[in-house]
Amino acid sequence: MSHFLQLLLLLALVVVAAKLSGALANRLGQPAVFGEILVGLVLGPTVLDVLSWPAFAPSVDAGPDAGASLLSVVRDLADIGVVLLMFVAGLETDVVELRRVGKVAFWSAFGGVALPMVGGAITAVAFGFPLYWDGIFIGAILTATSVSISAQTLIELGALRSRVGSTILGAAVIDDVMGIVVLSLVVAFARASAGGVDMAQIGVVALRITAFFVAAVVLGRAFTPLLRWASSLEVSQGVLAAALVLAFIYSWAAEYLGAVAAITGAYVAGVLIAQTEFKKKLDAGIHPVTYSMFVPAFFISIGLQANGRELGDRIVFTTVLVVVAILTKAIGCGLCARLCGFTAKESVRVGVGMISRGEVGLIVAGYGLANGLIGRDVFSASVIMVLATTMVTPPLLRLVIPRRPGAEAVVEETVVGPPGAFEPSS
Repeated sequence: MSHFLQLLLLLALVVVAAKLSGALANRLGQPAVFGEILVGLVLGPTVLDVLSWPAFAPSVDAGPDAGASLLSVVRDLADIGVVLLMFVAGLETDVVELRRVGKVAFWSAFGGVALPMVGGAITAVAFGFPLYWDGIFIGAILTATSVSISAQTLIELGALRSRVGSTILGAAVIDDVMGIVVLSLVVAFARASAGGVDMAQIGVVALRITAFFVAAVVLGRAFTPLLRWASSLEVSQGVLAAALVLAFIYSWAAEYLGAVAAITGAYVAGVLIAQTEFKKKLDAGIHPVTYSMFVPAFFISIGLQANGRELGDRIVFTTVLVVVAILTKAIGCGLCARLCGFTAKESVRVGVGMISRGEVGLIVAGYGLANGLIGRDVFSASVIMVLATTMVTPPLLRLVIPRRPGAEAVVEETVVGPPGAFEPSS
């Protein structure tokens, strides 16, 4: 079978597996992303290792690298999926909402970034990893929070419009912004100090980061007239095409200029475009493009790259990492909420609602693996950590937040929170 036909067959398998597993996860009361990650692990070398099946084995004439190139194409599609996913996250970031959520959401998010960062780094060092940059990057992976997973559960409980629900959603959005900043700084500084910590080089990188964000915001002022021009063209999906071009250019510039990660550039482009009059129109077009194939390719590729069999003596590290991820996020967010005036019960609910790492944690871990900042064993441990935190959050939320009467009716009419926050993961 030719390489092209193998690729078509593999992509068909990827999309079908992602969608069916996502649907099954929803039926079992779990977010779709949980099923997608889990089926990726099943298809990968951890269980079935589908790329070793005869249907995907390289032909005699294809050469020894054909199998690797097949996975490489899937990884390329997954990388595009990550860029699109972060672009969508930028579009769904409501800047006005961020300004209104108040100090409780901000400090809860801060606690949920700082304590997991420190806890992850300490855990890594305790298990023999160097602090620079393995330990720091492992800490960065733990800083993430998934908005959609907690939001879906809060909707079911009828608690989305409560003070706790609004704080969790606001803090989760702020947490994502902080997490992106942390990722950008860690990646940039790690590159600058590849041969050792050089404060002069790090200073130069800090200037590049500042220059990139300033230039990005200044150039973002031209987005509205540019998108208006694109909408005037007599072509199909002109505005969507222009928005994608901007996202890709920002991603390219962020990485090529050595400032920040490509996904950060896509996120910034999304935030800036969200301020234009074309946001709603883009929301209708970008989701089918993103979630039909590219995002499933990303989630499945996570499983194809992760190998639970390689954990070996890292099983204890993985177990400790999961525990640290749960406790540091819950304590960091809950304690800060308590210090800002929430009751003990409310603080516990905020802390529990922020535990899930979801797709954001996978993006950070995948980026670290692709850029050599972490090994495959740490990557596999991170995938298991994301699965575990994703799985425990809904039942823990149901345990600490009693279901309100008429909660089912709220699902249909809810409009609170960042735009698109309640979209399914795929």
